[in-house]
Amino acid sequence: MPAISEQDGESLGLESRQLPRHIAIIMDGNGRWASRRGFPRIDGHRQGVNSVRTVVEESTRLGIEQLTLYCLSSENWKRPALELNLLMQLLKKFVIGEREEIMRQNIRFTTIGRRTDIPDDVLAEVDRTISESRDNTGMQLCLALNYGSRSEIVDAVKSIVHEVEQGKLKAEEINEDVISSHLYTSGMPDPDLVIRTAGEMRVSNFLLWQISYAELWVTETYWPDFSVNDFWQALRDFAARDRRFGGLKG
Repeated sequence: MPAISEQDGESLGLESRQLPRHIAIIMDGNGRWASRRGFPRIDGHRQGVNSVRTVVEESTRLGIEQLTLYCLSSENWKRPALELNLLMQLLKKFVIGEREEIMRQNIRFTTIGRRTDIPDDVLAEVDRTISESRDNTGMQLCLALNYGSRSEIVDAVKSIVHEVEQGKLKAEEINEDVISSHLYTSGMPDPDLVIRTAGEMRVSNFLLWQISYAELWVTETYWPDFSVNDFWQALRDFAARDRRFGGLKG
């Protein structure tokens, strides 16, 4: 992980070694933010894009290796069709509008989740941004789209069973590493820190396998109001925690 500059260190009060390698964020509260102001729910999602930019820029500046954002869960398809259509267009606008900045900041863009139900025109722009940024060497920005962890695990099990049936894998060879390698996140580090906004105390089917040892940090702040100072507080609290991974120290 790149070292933080002296100025950065003073503003945050942490050293590079104290930062999480991978941060995952459940961006909650967009609709409630809008409703409290008498705005349509989609306005909350539009405002939330500004918080995405803030966190992406700050994570890149601090040398975070990966940032994963929970953008659309597989359960979100239960929402009204108009809101979903507007969300898809907002996603398309984001991947097009941020493409130049992604390249400028040397960010590798990727996604996890099932591609079904996402409109072809949106997927085309997502795939273009993935392709153009593939050789970048900076932070990996991963959007979880039409993502559900239980579905991910089901897909992984099916893939493993298929390999066993084909004779490519023996049942006794299945272990945690094999399962991890068949998840959507194969090759990615597990999250060290999970941030959830809007005060909800649940993980909402997000990276259930991968966050087994992650630190959880919850704030009452709605995602559209999430600021650099909120992000810094999460990082400071993370750095102050004693991570033992089931063992003992001293």
